[in-house]
Amino acid sequence: MNMVSTFVKPMHREGVKFVAIFAAIAAGLFFVTPVAGWLGVGITVWCYYFFRDPERVPPERDGLVVSPADGIVSLIEPAVPPTELGMAATSLTRVSVFMNVFNCHVNRAPTAGQITSIAYRPGKFLNASLDKASADNERNSLRIRTEAGDDLAVVQIAGLVARRIVCWTSEGDLLSTGERFGLIRFGSRLDVYLPPGVTPKVRIGQTMVAGETVMADLGETAGSGQPR
Repeated sequence: MNMVSTFVKPMHREGVKFVAIFAAIAAGLFFVTPVAGWLGVGITVWCYYFFRDPERVPPERDGLVVSPADGIVSLIEPAVPPTELGMAATSLTRVSVFMNVFNCHVNRAPTAGQITSIAYRPGKFLNASLDKASADNERNSLRIRTEAGDDLAVVQIAGLVARRIVCWTSEGDLLSTGERFGLIRFGSRLDVYLPPGVTPKVRIGQTMVAGETVMADLGETAGSGQPR
């Protein structure tokens, strides 16, 4: 660990073309006025920062659910998972993590397991912090089955500024906890639907670190802290 690696993080390949475009625009703006040029440089640096892809260290214990995104817990409430995933039409505990334009937007698997279903659905681009964004906005949903047989869902939701959901995994893929599976640009939200009987270990307003912050324990009964 050194000072450079602390502040300079690797950039995800999805951001290369955007940084190149912003850099070219910034160079052109210098021919107009230095002030505009330096403003362009600032925006270029922000673009690089947006697409940063730092390494994360997931917890080692099996059965933990970690945050799939950097951001703030914006909602914790009962909700029915997206119908396109083919899960039972019963309410599960949904934990929503809202990402602003300054958060890292690489999305990570909340738990280890196999992807049994992936479903994309077009929709609106409402503010992702709103409750109705889960139902109305463009989204991409993944159903993950753990080795113990628990099913949970993680949903990428486009936001007010976001216009592109990226998911590079496929049905049948095996994911490890904290493994990268996609990203959204620019500003968005991820929902996690926990299996029945599992209670979240986070609170609204809590800051989440993708791949590291423990969101729930699949081995505990809701509200008791005892094994299921």
